[in-house]
Amino acid sequence: MSIQDTFKKSFLTNFNTGDISTQDIVVTLMITLVLALYIFFIYRVISRKNFYNKSFNVSLAALAMITAAIIITIQSSIVVSLGMVGALSIVRFRTAVKDPLDLVFLFWSIAVGIICGAGFYNIAAIVSIIITIMIFVLDMIPVAKVPMILVVRATYSDMQNEILDVVAAESKYYKVKSRNITNGQLNMIVELKTGNESELLDEIYNIEGVEYASLLDHDGEVTF
Repeated sequence: MSIQDTFKKSFLTNFNTGDISTQDIVVTLMITLVLALYIFFIYRVISRKNFYNKSFNVSLAALAMITAAIIITIQSSIVVSLGMVGALSIVRFRTAVKDPLDLVFLFWSIAVGIICGAGFYNIAAIVSIIITIMIFVLDMIPVAKVPMILVVRATYSDMQNEILDVVAAESKYYKVKSRNITNGQLNMIVELKTGNESELLDEIYNIEGVEYASLLDHDGEVTF
């Protein structure tokens, strides 16, 4: 037997431990299950203001369990670990993440599976508690008010300055997003911030020549 063969045999023997007991596996998976259900509950609470996707939430819990099982299997044999790396490298996930916070929960679930699979249960629990506190604290921090959208249609094309004078008087901030003239009629879209929605609409609608005025909320970017 050559030195190279001896080295290969020794390498595989050292890493092919296979000494993980059934009890250790069950304990690991049970702790992972508890933390997975914890993530499930936190996601359900934090997404109450947004669109809640139950399928995605169930996937988070299942992903933690699957990841923990993979880590446990990888610890048993270097040959199996290399095979899993090769198999997982060809997987492509093309599901679009609609909310950036969903991406945080996705990595959180994977991290819990990896950490628990490696046997560091205390780290997984501490990290989960810290992430939960951080998410709720940052969620309570107030943000700037989202601007509103004013849509105006006027009979005459030269009424822009008159409309903007009213907008400037009743708004803290405004910006013309769109203006166009069709058959002599003026159509305008203005982004603005105001605390007097009713007064603003009444004043604009009372301008002679204004046929339509509407003030809309939107979920776009916040303007500071």
